[in-house]
Amino acid sequence: MDSMRGRFAPSPTGELHLGSAFAALLAWLQVRAAGGTMVLRIEDIDPERSRSLYTEALIADMKWLGLNWDEGPDIGGPFAPYCQSQRRHLFEEALQYLAEAGLVYPCYCTRGELASLAPHGSEGERPYPGKCRGGNVLAAQKRKPSLRLIVPQETIVFKDGIKGVFVQDIATAAGDFIVRRSDGVHAYQLAVVVDDAAMQITHVLRGEDLLDSTPRQILLYRLLGLTPPVFAHVPLLVAADGHRLSKRQGDLSLASLRAHGARPENILGYLAWKAGLLDVFSPVPAADLVPEFDLARIAKGPVIIGDDAVAYSGASL
Repeated sequence: MDSMRGRFAPSPTGELHLGSAFAALLAWLQVRAAGGTMVLRIEDIDPERSRSLYTEALIADMKWLGLNWDEGPDIGGPFAPYCQSQRRHLFEEALQYLAEAGLVYPCYCTRGELASLAPHGSEGERPYPGKCRGGNVLAAQKRKPSLRLIVPQETIVFKDGIKGVFVQDIATAAGDFIVRRSDGVHAYQLAVVVDDAAMQITHVLRGEDLLDSTPRQILLYRLLGLTPPVFAHVPLLVAADGHRLSKRQGDLSLASLRAHGARPENILGYLAWKAGLLDVFSPVPAADLVPEFDLARIAKGPVIIGDDAVAYSGASL
């Protein structure tokens, strides 16, 4: 078997927070424990939300934590470039392949229409009922269409490294999902599949928030004639009140913790303890955690991060 190739693929839309660092650490440990190759890819495909200053900051934060990589935007590698914004031609080639196979169609529905067609589900996650499939739209539409994939009536089943067997009726759960937005930006589902395949990623360890979208990616792998990686979805970090740690809420960013005296070995030890890799908290450098890595030890449910996170990090807020 070829050597493991894993990756950490953050979006530069805000400061790296503890939740992102948690996923980064575990992805890094999985690769290092297997003696594989670690890839850093910047998923800056959305020009409206991505910022180069966040890219620079997250690279600095990763280096501060001691989570190094073998290929990435700052050091290059055999599968460069490692920023999605420079790989759009690859996404378009994949899209054209799907279009020539008759698997995509234009959709002119507005957000308001989508909300009325499928009222259940969060914004951007509502199953699409196929209103525009089959050309059931007026020919003289003035607005630019998005492009949707024709999703078959099918059940996708895969074995997740942490969650176990996952089953999804993809037509009911997702419907015909977008592969290119109306503004011309390729959708995450398409871009991540094309990039992981092109970079020969064998193992993807990421947050549980992406578990539901994995069947869509597995479908795309198949339609594009590609081999999917082995997936593992780690639990999310949540605050004591139950909300998920996120950039938007400014939750415990590494930049803030660093500015207030946090030590990297404290943060790594805290995250490893919360993950289930350490029985008790202990400050530890990243390299010393490699022998402790075991997917079977990682917590299955949400990981609650309380006020103790700041104290354990060594920061003085």
